[in-house]
Amino acid sequence: MPRPYVLLSVATSIDGRIDDTSPDRLILSGKEDFDRVDEVRATSDAILIGATTLRRDNPRLLVQSAERRETRKAQGLPEYPLRVTVTRSGNLDPELRFWHHGGDRLVFTVDAALDTVRARLDGLADVVSTGPDLDWGLLLDELGRRGIRRLMVEGGGTIHTQLLAQDLADEIHLAIAPLLVGQADAPRFLNPATFPGGSAARMRLLETRVVDDVVLLRYAPKDRS
Repeated sequence: MPRPYVLLSVATSIDGRIDDTSPDRLILSGKEDFDRVDEVRATSDAILIGATTLRRDNPRLLVQSAERRETRKAQGLPEYPLRVTVTRSGNLDPELRFWHHGGDRLVFTVDAALDTVRARLDGLADVVSTGPDLDWGLLLDELGRRGIRRLMVEGGGTIHTQLLAQDLADEIHLAIAPLLVGQADAPRFLNPATFPGGSAARMRLLETRVVDDVVLLRYAPKDRS
């Protein structure tokens, strides 16, 4: 089965931060950009988020628009995309909102944490191991086997970095907000890594769009010159 088309979605400050160091989540996007993200979610078969972001932000990852959910159902799709998370440690709180709203949920983990995750979630999600370590190729193969054709990845930075470094991302949606975080320890969109093509490789720009006071840049990472 073919692997899904992988779309990385992220909002950053002008200085490349996806959050600050305060206990509260930094709101980078406005109403219009949140609606744009909701539209992308509605056209995806699955949405993936890392366990660290899941613990920090406690999101539901739902399609908010009732009209978009009805459109999905009219197309013969589930009301909500499959929601996916990944964890090496198995440290997942069953009380998080992710497990108690919307449709089906899937967890990818490693052999050492498999029993722990299954015991903690106890039927809240399907749990699959990719082996002794997190294997993104096997993960995408499994999603393809389950009929996932379009995967939206909403973070965090470690996951975005790994997918780009392994040349597994097909598209980036980068929303830049007019904010400066200025904190050295604030989380970044990407971490240091060896990326395909090196520092001189240029991605193909697909679109630029102004969304209220946010600028959306769409890039094709695999189209490099």
